[in-house]
Amino acid sequence: MSSSDLDALAADLSEFAPPEKKGGRPASEERVVAGFEEIQRFTEKHGRAPQHGEGGDIFERLYAVRLDRLRMLPECRTLLKTLDHQGLLAGEPVVSASDIAVIGADQLAAELAELGEATDITVLRHVRTSAEKRAAEEVADRKPCEDFEVFRPLFERVQADIRTGIRQSQPIEAGRRAIEAGDFFVLDGLTLYVAEVGEPLKTTAGEVDRRLRLIFSNGTESNLLLRSLQRAFYNDSAARRLASPESGQMSFGGELEADDVESGTIYVLRSLSDHPYVSQHRSLIHKVGVTGGRVEARIANAEYDSTYLLAKVEVVATYKLAGINRSRMESLFHKLFASARLDITINDRFGRPVQPEEWFLVPLFVIDEAVARIKDGSITGYTYDPSAAKLVEG
Repeated sequence: MSSSDLDALAADLSEFAPPEKKGGRPASEERVVAGFEEIQRFTEKHGRAPQHGEGGDIFERLYAVRLDRLRMLPECRTLLKTLDHQGLLAGEPVVSASDIAVIGADQLAAELAELGEATDITVLRHVRTSAEKRAAEEVADRKPCEDFEVFRPLFERVQADIRTGIRQSQPIEAGRRAIEAGDFFVLDGLTLYVAEVGEPLKTTAGEVDRRLRLIFSNGTESNLLLRSLQRAFYNDSAARRLASPESGQMSFGGELEADDVESGTIYVLRSLSDHPYVSQHRSLIHKVGVTGGRVEARIANAEYDSTYLLAKVEVVATYKLAGINRSRMESLFHKLFASARLDITINDRFGRPVQPEEWFLVPLFVIDEAVARIKDGSITGYTYDPSAAKLVEG
């Protein structure tokens, strides 16, 4: 391998390098060593070498690709031999198809080819643009989601909706990258849920941005800015919106009244109570509510509230809405399912008997149908038949 090849690899790893020191190894070798030490630190922290695969963090997968490159270059193996106390260079290079898809087949092929091709030292290779560095910083901002169990049912529901065709995967077209709380997308091969959209922020450029709380299907979360997520959609040609008629923005038109909300969420909860009757019929017992805020905030202390059966709950479905009077909407659901109201008495925190009135023995698919009929206006011609467990005309 020529010296220009080593310089090219050094440039590729320069993002990991500390400031150059006077004397000692040439700068190119120092950068290769620094990049290898970064891979070693990852290995020490996780107890294994970085691996390829869709489920891994994007940086782990980049480390895995770079480790493959080091393994393929004899001069690099010689340079790093005395430092390789973990035996990282002994493995065979493996670049998985999934990593090629994520990094970009053309990009990866070009980078690998450049390590063994032209030697024009006037061409600056492997130097990331500011946009690429910003994207990497945004990905690195992900952290474990401590309350992921609250969101897991939502991801399971989305996958079920996709299988049944209720929800569809749609390309995110330029100029139509609106992002709202409750939205689902696919980005970098992971499903993400927009759990929260923060208050408007003024940027240094005078633009308005918002801080998001994004939950990813691999159990991580991020606090990206809205504009950063929009850029990520632009940079990922495979990004998709997971759209559904039931979860779309529902507007019933007309003038908004004092108690109306411009946007909000209909939510469906399932109790995790260990009450014998609830445990036996858990899959059929649901609570339907409407909120103008975050559902997660609404149920944060469910185990201390008799309204929630003094137990934690899981969110099994949500539907966004607009121009809705919350009280009237809740009353509509409660009236529709009144014949299936859960008849149960529990003791509150003070030992006093209470009868929660907002839980119903109604299958989730019936609630889905009810929301759809509320949206198209046909609900007025239907009632709920608890013996048949379905909506019937009449």
